Amino acid sequence: MKTTKLGGTASSVTVGKIGHGLMMATLRSTPLPDEEIFEAMKAGIEAAGPGAKMFFNSADLYARDPPEANLSLINRFFTKYPEYADRAFLSVKSAFDMQKFAPDSSEANVRRSVDAINKHLGGAKRMDLFECARVDPNIPIEETIALLAQLIKEGKFDHIGLSECSAETLRRAHKVHPIAAVEIEVSLWSYEEETKKVIAAAEELGVAVIAYSPLGYGAITGKVNLESLDKDDHRCRFDWFQEENLRNNQKIVDALTTFAQRKGATVAQVAIAWVGSRGSHVIPLPGSSNIVRTKENLGAADIEFSTEELREIERLGSTGVKGGRYGGNPKATTYLWG
Repeated sequence: MKTTKLGGTASSVTVGKIGHGLMMATLRSTPLPDEEIFEAMKAGIEAAGPGAKMFFNSADLYARDPPEANLSLINRFFTKYPEYADRAFLSVKSAFDMQKFAPDSSEANVRRSVDAINKHLGGAKRMDLFECARVDPNIPIEETIALLAQLIKEGKFDHIGLSECSAETLRRAHKVHPIAAVEIEVSLWSYEEETKKVIAAAEELGVAVIAYSPLGYGAITGKVNLESLDKDDHRCRFDWFQEENLRNNQKIVDALTTFAQRKGATVAQVAIAWVGSRGSHVIPLPGSSNIVRTKENLGAADIEFSTEELREIERLGSTGVKGGRYGGNPKATTYLWG
C-alpha cells in the first residue's frame, strides 16, 4: 500500500495512505467474534508494509454498553498479538458527554477521559494520539491544547489531534502546539466549503487530515439501506438512509458503478480513492470489521485518476444528492466545524 506521513510532532511517522476506523466493530447491537475483527485488523497492519504503521481510530464512545468496549477490544487484540503494537498508530477520541451530546473539554473531564482510556488499553497498546471529540465552544481552543501539551509531558500520550474543527480553529490550535492530525468528514457527498478550507490549512501547516466516512456511512456503496440495518443502528436516523433519499441517491450510485466498472474497481474503492486524491496529506478512514471489506478498502490506495476522470467522478458523485450529514441536525446541536 502507498504510504504518507502524519504531521506536527508525528511528522516522522509513516502510515498507510488509507487508515482503519474501528467504530462499527463495537457500535452494533449484535456483537462480532473477536477473531473476525482481529483478522481485519491484521490485514490492515500487514498491508501497510515494512517501516509503515496502520492508522487505527478509536474512541471511548464507540459502543453502547459499555461505551469503552472499543478500547477493550483493542486491548485484547494487542494482548494476543503484541508483535503488531509497534506497527500500528492508535488515535483515540474522548472528552464528549453523551448524555448531553456535547463536548466537554474541561480539565477535569479531559484528565478523567485520558486516564480512563489508558486504563482500558491496559498497556497492551500505547495511545499514540489523543483528540477531544469535537470542539467545546465553552473553552478557548488555546486552553484545551495547552492542557493536552501538559498531558504529553506527563507521559499520557504522544501527539495531539483535533476533531470536527474549522480551519480557523486548526490555525489557532497549531500556534499553541503542533497538531499531528485533524479528523473531519470527507466524501463525495460531504465536501463543503469548510471541508476544503480545513484541507488547505492542514496542508499549509503540515498537518495530516484523517478523512472519516469516505463512503458516507456506507450510503455511497449502494449496499446499505434501512432494511439492511439493525433497528438500533444510528444510521437509521440519518437523512441519506431515508427511503425517498435512498431512491434518489441510488441513481448516483448506479452512475458511479458504471464508472468503477470501467476502472476495474468497486464503487467503494473509487469513492475512497477520490477522497485520497484531495492531497498527499489526506488519509481516508473507512471503517471495517471484516477482512474482505478491509482488503477492498485498502485496494483503493493504488488507484489513480486522470484530471478528466476526477471531473467525471465529481460530476457523477455529487450532482443531485439528497440528504445531509447527521440527519440534518443544526450545526449548533452537532458541533460541526467548531
